[in-house]
Amino acid sequence: MDFKNAYRALQERGFNYQVTDEEGLQELFAKGPVSAYIGFDATADSLHVGHLLPLMALSWLSRLGHRPIALLGGGTSMVGDPSGRKEARRILSLEDIARNAEGIRPQLERFVDLPPAGNGVLRDNSAWLKDLNYVSFMRDIGRHFSVNRMLTAESYRSRLEQGLSFLEFNYMIMQAYDFLVLFREEGATLQMGGQDQWGNIVAGIELIRREAGGSAYGITMPLLIDPRTGEKFGKTAAGAVWLSAERTPVYDFYQFWRNIDDQEAARLLSLFTFLPLDECRRLATLPGNLINRAKEILAFEVTSACHGFGEAAEAFRASVKAFGAADPELSVATSSRVVECSAPDPGASLPSEEIPLSVLEASDLAGLFVLAGLASSKSEARRLIRQGGAYADEERLAPGSEGEPVKGSAWLGKGSVTLRAGKKRYKNVKAVP
Repeated sequence: MDFKNAYRALQERGFNYQVTDEEGLQELFAKGPVSAYIGFDATADSLHVGHLLPLMALSWLSRLGHRPIALLGGGTSMVGDPSGRKEARRILSLEDIARNAEGIRPQLERFVDLPPAGNGVLRDNSAWLKDLNYVSFMRDIGRHFSVNRMLTAESYRSRLEQGLSFLEFNYMIMQAYDFLVLFREEGATLQMGGQDQWGNIVAGIELIRREAGGSAYGITMPLLIDPRTGEKFGKTAAGAVWLSAERTPVYDFYQFWRNIDDQEAARLLSLFTFLPLDECRRLATLPGNLINRAKEILAFEVTSACHGFGEAAEAFRASVKAFGAADPELSVATSSRVVECSAPDPGASLPSEEIPLSVLEASDLAGLFVLAGLASSKSEARRLIRQGGAYADEERLAPGSEGEPVKGSAWLGKGSVTLRAGKKRYKNVKAVP
């Protein structure tokens, strides 16, 4: 196997934002399998779309013959990473961290194939951080760190005016120590992470040089920004897009990818699918409305990777039922897996919400959209109705009707209603006893 191709593949697909030593990395990849790690702190019980880029990087490394290591941050989550934060993270209890870790673990395992089927590794840094002797740790490890140099890191420098706690100040040292431990125990010579992790990665490389006399390398990946909003990619008006179906329903997850900006199709197909790079570029240059077919394929592939083929197929069918297919004849389909599930399914259904009848009868129309999860607050729901963006069974709700009671509505008698917020977000509400 040509292991050297892995570095070039990551570079060509857009994963490499900064590298610590390009020539050294190329030589490292050329020698044989590389053990590379990425850390994921357990700050919530699910990962979100912002974590997908590093997950895809690990999966690509595995596919190209290298050894991916996913590090669960059970220990570093006790401190909290200040990178990219305007204020300190909420301190989590040990019980919260353990519960979050259990939620994240199966998501990591979707992308990192563990033995016996795969060669991936899953570790938890609580194994070596949780019971450290602080004085010994500072004497043995902390002596290698210059406070002056640490303060030049963007993750610290940007927080000095707002306030940086001493607890957070320790984070760089702890992450660097992670790299040292994985270097010694797993042979990890490469750490990857988001572009805001540059300072932490470089600190780990320097610690390995000083403490173990070894050579290590780093790659950071680009921060993706939604050109329409200027926000981090994966953020919506309703909040983060999560990998957990309980937090973000599969249909909504699919629609998030289906509704990306047309100009982002090439980049996102390259980063978030395993389709050949030439095919990603071809799809992204389809003329006219056929660009929507490329976005259907993107949505299907990402949903399948995160939730499985069956869930992706159901989301695709439900989307076609609601909006029609981007290309009814499927003449430009290139993903055979999408073709397999493209036949219309009369049983395909939109995401639904069961709500007790008594709760519905006590609500007004604005509250109904909140109960259905189509608005985060009643003020948002009122604004949606006033602006003419709220529909019930495809009938637009009249501006000014936001305070009308649900009780007595014609649809309540039949037991269900299909609500729509804007052009793309649907929810079927069912009244239950």
